[in-house]
Amino acid sequence: MRIAVDAMGGDHAPREIVRGAIDYALTQPSDEVSLVGDVPRLEREVAAYGKGDVANVHYVDAPEVIEMDDHPATALRSKRRSSILVATNLVRDGEADAVVSAGSTGATMAAAILRLGRVDGIDRPALPAHMVTATGPVMLLDVGANVDSDPEHLVQFAAMGAIFAEHVLHVTNPRIGLLNIGEEVEKGDELAREAHAKLASLDLHFVGNVEAHDMIAHRADVVVCDGFVGNVVIKFFEGITSFMFRALREDLQQGPVAPLALLALRPGFERLKGRFDYERYGGAPLLGVKGVSIVTHGRAKARMIEHAMRVASESAEARVPELIAQWTQEHPALVHRGVRSRIAARLHRERA
Repeated sequence: MRIAVDAMGGDHAPREIVRGAIDYALTQPSDEVSLVGDVPRLEREVAAYGKGDVANVHYVDAPEVIEMDDHPATALRSKRRSSILVATNLVRDGEADAVVSAGSTGATMAAAILRLGRVDGIDRPALPAHMVTATGPVMLLDVGANVDSDPEHLVQFAAMGAIFAEHVLHVTNPRIGLLNIGEEVEKGDELAREAHAKLASLDLHFVGNVEAHDMIAHRADVVVCDGFVGNVVIKFFEGITSFMFRALREDLQQGPVAPLALLALRPGFERLKGRFDYERYGGAPLLGVKGVSIVTHGRAKARMIEHAMRVASESAEARVPELIAQWTQEHPALVHRGVRSRIAARLHRERA
């Protein structure tokens, strides 16, 4: 696989981005890595890392950077040599199979939608996130790409999440849940009730409504909701998890026997840390675009970048966008009217 890395995006760019990319390239010598950014600066970072020249890494010049506080659409128009735009263009032009960025999520999504385009049959791409549980990750989508959704959107989110879970996360027959305020069929607002009816009628492994605590219990592998709710849920989950670990560490450091207690408990803490290691799932694909675009955390350091590149490679190798397109063709009744007209026009052009 050929992976384009936005080396200038993120809180710790370019140093941590470069180091993660180099580590990935060394462990995956059959993949090609393009570091996209200010080339002289990238070369200095590679030299400072001290691992020598890596044969499967090369540079693509992109001297401009879209900052976190830039308006995504405006910045993409004014900064045409920005690292995220140049990296996404490599995928569009067939020079890369996937793009990875820890930069502005809005700019990454806008570049993917504008440069790669939406999959025929998908009205709105969705951004998933992984909630780490004791028995494995739960994919929640959408977590912010769409504030408002309708039942067809939620069905499309479910199908895309199931495809990714099966072919990249290697979950056999992934269970689909609909986030709701109760398990009963009649629970929720009109959006939830209509989405439930549509999901129950499809060839997906739909397990019904799930409540927030059901996600922690891993009752479903993929949980769908609109982007407003999903964004609130994932940020609360991240916040409460960080708070609990921080509070536990602070409380155990109190008292005269704290050093001995910490020493005795250290093996258990290490196991717990490994179980909830969110960096393993630090790369999320923007599902529903014609290409693989991986969004990772703005605070990502080298290890998370390495894992995000692994997700990018596996998504490209599994041909996730093509599988999503195939699903929409097999379920034409779920395609929106506006999307149906675009598909009809494309088919007419192909026949001509």
